[in-house]
Amino acid sequence: MLDINKKIDGTAMTVAVSGKLDSVTSADFEAAIKESIEPITDLTIDMDGLTYISSAGLRVLLSSQKIMNRQGSMKVVHVNDTVMEILDVTGFADILTIE
Repeated sequence: MLDINKKIDGTAMTVAVSGKLDSVTSADFEAAIKESIEPITDLTIDMDGLTYISSAGLRVLLSSQKIMNRQGSMKVVHVNDTVMEILDVTGFADILTIE
């Protein structure tokens, strides 16, 4: 199960996720981002409470990063050690801005 909480303030959007981001839940995560991303110039993915991320979740992060490279910036915040290890091993820690 994945909880998604989206907040938009002007051209800034924060998408907070908690739970498991896997092949079952990644479509909901992608839809939450894509339905509102067009006017956004500052995207924050808040992973506070995210316990797991699979390759399907990583794919959504990568596609979101590609969009934001063209129209603004994206950062990932509140990454716990378990998820950070996955980001490190897969090389995503080098691609994403993690704070």
